[in-house]
Amino acid sequence: MGQFTSAIDARACVLTGEATSAELVQSAIELINSIDQSGYELNSVLAQNADALEQAQAIDIDGKSRPLEGLPILIKDNIEALGLPATAGSLALIGRATVRDSTLVTRLREAGAVILGATNLSEWANIRSSKSTSGWSAVGGLTANPWIHAHSAGGSSSGAGAAVAAGIVPLVVGSETDGSIVCPASVNGCVGIKPTVGSVPRDGMIPISSSQDSPGPMGRSVRDVALLLEVMTAQSGFLVAAENQDPIRIGVVRSWLTKHDGTNARFEDSLSLLSASGIVLVEVEIPEPAESISDDEFKVLMHELHDDLGDYLLARDGEGAKSLRDVVEYNLANSDFEMEYFAQELFDQALTLGGRNESYREIRARNLAWAENTLAKALDGVDLLIGAAYAPSWKSNLGGGDDYGAASWITTAPSVAGTPIGCLPMGIVDGLPVGMGVVSRRNDEANLVRAMSRIESALGLGVLIPTFRK
Repeated sequence: MGQFTSAIDARACVLTGEATSAELVQSAIELINSIDQSGYELNSVLAQNADALEQAQAIDIDGKSRPLEGLPILIKDNIEALGLPATAGSLALIGRATVRDSTLVTRLREAGAVILGATNLSEWANIRSSKSTSGWSAVGGLTANPWIHAHSAGGSSSGAGAAVAAGIVPLVVGSETDGSIVCPASVNGCVGIKPTVGSVPRDGMIPISSSQDSPGPMGRSVRDVALLLEVMTAQSGFLVAAENQDPIRIGVVRSWLTKHDGTNARFEDSLSLLSASGIVLVEVEIPEPAESISDDEFKVLMHELHDDLGDYLLARDGEGAKSLRDVVEYNLANSDFEMEYFAQELFDQALTLGGRNESYREIRARNLAWAENTLAKALDGVDLLIGAAYAPSWKSNLGGGDDYGAASWITTAPSVAGTPIGCLPMGIVDGLPVGMGVVSRRNDEANLVRAMSRIESALGLGVLIPTFRK
C-alpha cells in the first residue's frame, strides 16, 4: 500500500491480512515524524495518542470486520477523546484533562478506528478575532499548506485538511460553523462534508453555535468520506448512494463564483465535463445577500457563543476557565503568548451582546427565514446546487489575518439554515487546488454524496497529490 491508498482499500487490506492495523498506524506515525513534525514541517498534528499502536495491535488480535476496521484516524482538537487534549488550540485549556470520549469518538472506536491524534486548528475555530490567522493556534503553532508551504491551509479545520491531503491518514474528522470544512477541503485539495446540523452528536465538542456547528468527515475521495459519514451519523446508505447512476439535475449558481478569474474559468471548464457526462445542468438565480445578512449571522454567532461556550466550560472537568469571561481574562494575563498576533475583539463583542436574549431571538428568526427561503427557491426543480468555493490559498500572514476576499458566499445560506454542504476538488489553479461546493436539502446527505460522486467521476481528477513545495 502507498501513502495515498484510499480508506476503503486500506480497510480491505486489513480484512484480507495483506496489511495489519499496526502497520497502518506505524506508517502514519512515521509520516508525522518525517513530513509533519520535521522535513516539510506541515505541522498539521497538534497531539498524538500515546497508545495508538497498542490500540491497533488489539484490533489485529480481535480480527473483526467493522466499517473502519484498523484505520488510523485524526480528529480536530476541539473534540474530546481519551488520551488527547481537546484544547481548541488555546493555552487556557492546556492541562484540563480529557476524562471521556465524546459520543462521536465512541462511534469511531466501535467501528474499528484507531484514534491516532488531534489535528491543529485555527484557535477557538477562528471565532476570537477578525484578524486571526487560519491554521494558527497558541498550542499548535501554524499549519502549512501541503502544496506550497508559505500558503494557508485554510480553516478552521486547517490541520484536518492538510493532514488528509498530505497522505498522513486516509480520514479525518473536522468541524464547521461556516466554511471550516469547505475552506480547508478546497484549498488543500481534498473532499469534505458538513452534514445537517444535529445529525452528528456534538457532546464533547467545544462549541461556537448550536444552530450552526457540526462535525464532518474529510478524506481524499467521495467514497471514503461517505464511509466515515455513515459511522459519524450512525446511518447507512451513503456508500450505496455514491454508486447511484440515476439521472440527476444540478442547479448552477453563478452568484456563487469567486472573485478570482482562474478559479471561475476552472469552474466553467468543469461544467462542460459535467454536461458531457450526462448530468443535467440548470441555471439558477440567487441574488447576493445584503450586508445585513452577514451582520445578522455574526450577531447570532456572538450571542450563541456567549451561552454555548460558557455552558461547555462550566461542565468540563478540571480546573481552569469556566466561562467566556474567564477565557478573556486568561488571554489578557497571558497576552505575550495568546495575543502575539491578534486580539480577542470578537470575544469582547460576545460578552457585550450577551446570550440568547430578545434581540438574539429576533435576529435569528430573520436570518433563518432568509436562508431557508433562499435555499427553498433555489432548489425548486433541481436535486442540488453547485458553485465555486474558494480561490487558491493565500499566503499565511501572521498578524495580518486571512485573505478571504476572493471567496464565494456559497457557505452562507447552508450555514445559517444548518443544511448540508460538501466540497471536492475541481482542479489546480496557480499551482494550488480549488474546490467545487455542492449544496443539498436538509437531511439529504445521500443525494449530496450521489451528486459529489458523479461530479468526481465526471471531472476525472483522481486523488490530488500535493507538491510539498517549500
